[in-house]
Amino acid sequence: MALLRDWGLTLGRWAGRPDARLVRGGDDPDVERVRVAAAAADWAVVRDVLEARPESADRTGLLWAVADTAGVERWIGDVLKAEPESALARTVAGIRYISWGWEARTAARAKDVSREQFEVFHSRLRQAEEYLYEAAEREPGWTSPWYALQISGRGLEVGQVTARRRFEATVRRDPFHLGAHTQQLQQICKKWGGSHEEMHAFARASVSGAPGGTLLGQLVPDAHIEEWLSLDSGPDAAYMRRPDVLESLRQAADHSYRHPDFVEAGSWLGLLNSFAMAFSLAGDKGAARECFQATEGRVTESPWDYLNGSDPVAAYRKHRSSAGR
Repeated sequence: MALLRDWGLTLGRWAGRPDARLVRGGDDPDVERVRVAAAAADWAVVRDVLEARPESADRTGLLWAVADTAGVERWIGDVLKAEPESALARTVAGIRYISWGWEARTAARAKDVSREQFEVFHSRLRQAEEYLYEAAEREPGWTSPWYALQISGRGLEVGQVTARRRFEATVRRDPFHLGAHTQQLQQICKKWGGSHEEMHAFARASVSGAPGGTLLGQLVPDAHIEEWLSLDSGPDAAYMRRPDVLESLRQAADHSYRHPDFVEAGSWLGLLNSFAMAFSLAGDKGAARECFQATEGRVTESPWDYLNGSDPVAAYRKHRSSAGR
């Protein structure tokens, strides 16, 4: 713990090893509140919670909590009729239609998705884009509509040029928006038509160009995990244990959660979980142990679902034990 204090990291002391548990929304109590309200079709509460979290404080986590709630599509249309000029209602509708679209497509590989599924998927994404562009017109300074358009655009395969423009539109409004950078990282990874080299270069440049303590540090472990996923068993482990991979993880950690200016805000738990998994796979048990200790047993679904899609917590526990926590 002395090392953590030297970094200025005040992430709490451990008394033994806390139980591991899955958390969503970074343990933000407003996430559950807005999810319950969305499930109850209580727009007044949903609106109040969202309006209390301004765009400048990054409310995308709350928006996705609403959007991932089944049934929102059944009542959001009435809200739009009652509040025809509401940019917030249009943003909620747009993001719900993205989530609803992916529900129709499922997470299956493209070859295993039927033509009918793709038709529904694309239809819902096109409706989402209509709502999001309307929201962006009503609130030109908001980041959320443009961030969401990055996601719908990838599903609609708008191409790298248009995708880049949407990313740039988001970061003009919020230069260090983690969600926007995460979506652009996915957009330029190999499986979406980019390359490993472009992906890693983007991650490094984004982190080095951000202030110390940045949440964008997560891009580096996420990029390495992305390449690890693309490799066969054997070469994947060898890749993660390469000295240059480990060094890049350490440099990103130094500029992110190890930096004195790092604060527990936003998606900090996701960042530490990503570093914990990456350092575990890279064989640096000491660095992994520090991350596990800082999370205090709070597990984010990503990236552990890559190791165990049905039980991310089990994957976390296994690697935490291997790291000596």
